[in-house]
Amino acid sequence: MADDDLDRALDRLRNSPVPAASDDARARALAAATAAFDAEAAEKNPARATQGPAARRRLISGAGQSAWRRIMQNRIALGGIAAGVIAFPLVAALVVERGTFVPPAPPVLDATPPRQQPAATAPAETRGRDVAERAKSEATPSLDEEAADLAVPQDGWADLPIAPGDLGEADIAMAPEPAPEAAGSLAGPLPAPVAGAPPARLERKLAAPMSTTAVFDAASQQAPARDRFEPADPNGVRVTAEAPVSTFSIDADTASYAWVRRSLAQGVLPAPDSVRVEELINYFPYAYPLPLSREEPFRPTVAVYPTPWNADTRIVHIGIKGYDVVPAERPAANLVFLVDVSGSMDAPDKLPLVKASLKMLAGRLSERDRIAIVTYAGEAGVVLAPTPGSDVATITAAIDQLGAGGSTAGAAGIETAYDLARANFVKEGVNRVVLATDGDFNVGTSDDDGLTRLIETERKSGVFLSVLGFGQGNYNDALMQRLAQNGNGTAAYIDQLDEAQKVLVDEATSTLFPVAKDVKIQVEFNPAAVAEYRLIGYETRMLARTDFNDDTVDAGEVGSGATVTALYEIVPVGSPARLSDDLRYGARPAQAAPSDGEYGFLKIRYKLPNEDTSRLIEQPIDRSLETDALASLSDDVRFAAAVAAFGQKLKGTRFTEAMSWDAVITLAEGARGADPWGYRNGFVRLARLTKSLSGN
Repeated sequence: MADDDLDRALDRLRNSPVPAASDDARARALAAATAAFDAEAAEKNPARATQGPAARRRLISGAGQSAWRRIMQNRIALGGIAAGVIAFPLVAALVVERGTFVPPAPPVLDATPPRQQPAATAPAETRGRDVAERAKSEATPSLDEEAADLAVPQDGWADLPIAPGDLGEADIAMAPEPAPEAAGSLAGPLPAPVAGAPPARLERKLAAPMSTTAVFDAASQQAPARDRFEPADPNGVRVTAEAPVSTFSIDADTASYAWVRRSLAQGVLPAPDSVRVEELINYFPYAYPLPLSREEPFRPTVAVYPTPWNADTRIVHIGIKGYDVVPAERPAANLVFLVDVSGSMDAPDKLPLVKASLKMLAGRLSERDRIAIVTYAGEAGVVLAPTPGSDVATITAAIDQLGAGGSTAGAAGIETAYDLARANFVKEGVNRVVLATDGDFNVGTSDDDGLTRLIETERKSGVFLSVLGFGQGNYNDALMQRLAQNGNGTAAYIDQLDEAQKVLVDEATSTLFPVAKDVKIQVEFNPAAVAEYRLIGYETRMLARTDFNDDTVDAGEVGSGATVTALYEIVPVGSPARLSDDLRYGARPAQAAPSDGEYGFLKIRYKLPNEDTSRLIEQPIDRSLETDALASLSDDVRFAAAVAAFGQKLKGTRFTEAMSWDAVITLAEGARGADPWGYRNGFVRLARLTKSLSGN
């Protein structure tokens, strides 16, 4: 056809009216297209061409061809659906990676699922069959029929665990990484969203909204812990008329605070028994007045003020600060480091952290000091004989040799360390064994009672014991506390190198150089002024009334420059906060008179480090020490109150339920004062984190 003829034909076609839709025409068009498709396929693949005479074609599955035809005709529609479904989770992952929440995609469905086809058993169709009839019989199902075959729920999201819009930004799980699931699996129905999801870190993948309890349980289940803590119920309320005297041993340990901080940083609320409120309070230094001489190594600071969590009660605040030995007066030190190198210490937060900590201390010792290193695993051995503290190179080389492996013969190591300390005993100096371990003793004398008796025997030699705890998962805090208490020493927990800096460098004198031992506190409350009272913390340090004057009863030590704080919550006579009724047959408590000036009487008994006879400090707790407004108190007193409230809430006591986490944070923020080391600012951040983890 010439070009002019083609142009005229096209013009006529353009100007012709569009014919009405015809089923027959559609069928003929489909048949023609199918024939063309078959012919082209035969040319490209001769093996599929007709074999023999034209009237006898090879049997070819009509079902297969029918499927191909349906795919050809619906490829655009279904291709778009499939592309959208596949792209959705990819976009969701990208958005979550950037920190923005989008609802999860529905399951990816196969756009062309296999169909169950009838078997091709009928005789071959003749070529004379009407083409239109065959086209009608093999016509592709409509899109509505295909959609029904895909079996997608009509509402699209009805069968999914969550629906679009049900979740908000706060519902993204902020928790330790859960255990990996099988690829492509669904975790099942998700729990209902819970406000206050833990802000530990943003998940790299969508996770089910979890209650805080579920978050903590999941974290603990990742590595079943064998950490051990001494069980102790919070001190209860005492009726002054029945039990006016309270006696306890001071506790200058700080291990509980470091453990609590580590747990919270991991997004896990600590076990209640691991929270010792007095150790949280005593973790922080306070600017209490210093004593004038070493003969009286501390003097008490007392304040009485309204309770932050109960307007109807009062707090009696008792603080002491140990005599601060100046470097020129510091006695020589004979230190034996007993290092656990058993297999249980083979973890980054255990032996490697021990070695880094010891190196930090090595640079702080003088030529007068002697340092030795004893290790124990299956058996004990001396790694470094007593060496001048100035020989840093030799000390560091010995530390570098330490490696973990074997079982834990703790008792054998303790005996060897004490033998070495006694052999190099420095008269008028400081003689101390420093135990660095996770407490997982399992060879030799390994029960707590047996080890405690061993330490009690050894302390009579004048050698003190300090304990540095490391690691988690098998951390035996209960044993650490017993060893330190019975060894005239203190216990600290090293969770990071910053804590090693605090304990062994910044506060080295208070950690290693005591100014008093066997320090006990006794308070006699006045029944005419105080109806009831309770001691906050010190549950594991309670003593009998008669233990106070018994110099054979062991108690805690106070280091150079160390501060110790104790708080009582008291119920004044006539207060509506009183919990007990008057006895019907007993004597009624005396009523407070305006002239009655004392809430109670304070006694502190102590021994100097090289003496065995105790000395006594006494002071009345009178109304001249009382303040009616928290704002007028010093930063130290208000901050200690904030930490006390924090610890009690974290421990789950009923006494501080009325005080919110926001109130605790506000009180602590306003009492940070001078904070050169940033400890108090760190506490405020920790309190904020605890609020989020607790879900309120």
